[in-house]
Amino acid sequence: NALVMLALDDRDSTVLSGSLPREVYLDQLNRFFYCMAGAVLKKGGEVLKYIGDAVLAIFPTASGAGEACRRALQAASLAAERVKALNAAHPDAPPMRFGIGLHVGTVTYGNIGVPQRLDFTVIGTAANEAARIESMTKELDRELLASAAFAAHVPGTLIPAGRYRLKGLEGEYELFTVPPGGKL
Repeated sequence: NALVMLALDDRDSTVLSGSLPREVYLDQLNRFFYCMAGAVLKKGGEVLKYIGDAVLAIFPTASGAGEACRRALQAASLAAERVKALNAAHPDAPPMRFGIGLHVGTVTYGNIGVPQRLDFTVIGTAANEAARIESMTKELDRELLASAAFAAHVPGTLIPAGRYRLKGLEGEYELFTVPPGGKL
């Protein structure tokens, strides 16, 4: 099944988890999830799972991949607005930073694991690609990167960011990002 996937990660979380008191860190992490996961839910996506300080979300393509990609971009933009507002409201707290990877592709989803502990998730190359695209946001110092497959569904919205090898995957991938001065 084709899905739009949004992978996002809280930057500096590992350092903060070791330097902040536990309750302060958990409050900060929950504020981050409010910004990110809350934006996904508001724009019609589904939060599939929390993975430590990261989120994997999906946008079903029943109404068309283009519509799902637009909603995922709107969620990314709303999340960025929420992070900016929270950083302004908490000037004494370490600023929240993030990376978002967007991709559309075919995945298998369902319950996997052992009978005593099943986990509903998506698996397949497209899910791995979404996670690897998000991890490139760190390397390229971008808040958002998207695959060519995603960018094709939102023509004129994103600009090329270059071709890159993604860890553990074959070949190069053309990635796209928000234009300079563009709203994220």
